[in-house]
Amino acid sequence: MVVSSGGNLSIRQGENLIVTRHDSVLSSLTTGDLVRTGLTRDDAAALHASSELPVHRAIYLATDARAVAHAHPKHTISLSLASDKSEIAGIPVVGTGVALVPGAFQDEIASALTRHSLVMVRGHGSFAIGKTLDEAVRITIEFEEKCRGLAMDKTR
Repeated sequence: MVVSSGGNLSIRQGENLIVTRHDSVLSSLTTGDLVRTGLTRDDAAALHASSELPVHRAIYLATDARAVAHAHPKHTISLSLASDKSEIAGIPVVGTGVALVPGAFQDEIASALTRHSLVMVRGHGSFAIGKTLDEAVRITIEFEEKCRGLAMDKTR
């Protein structure tokens, strides 16, 4: 689902969150790849967190999610680029017509996740929420498989 250091994961713990460090290799995480920081405040640790930290924070503040998975699944990204729709297979797509930078669209992503368990960011990937990290990752994988099927249907 991700290439080397692409994507990031986090879990909420009360008024804090644990998020993967910038450039972590998700397939072989160690405790050194995890950053504990405040949900609403920056501290010295936040400097080492994923560049998507503002998005993770916004999601936790807007939803009751306990975990967030951000990935760059190739079929999900391809479909988001191939369509100008604001929704694909019932999932909202944010980021249309705007240059993408890490941490962008945090308010739109968080808002969409109050109504859905996954949101697509056009040309960038997806954010999924769950009660556990396993649940957020499962939602991401299931949607990528759905997008793979939709992409194959378009090529027939």
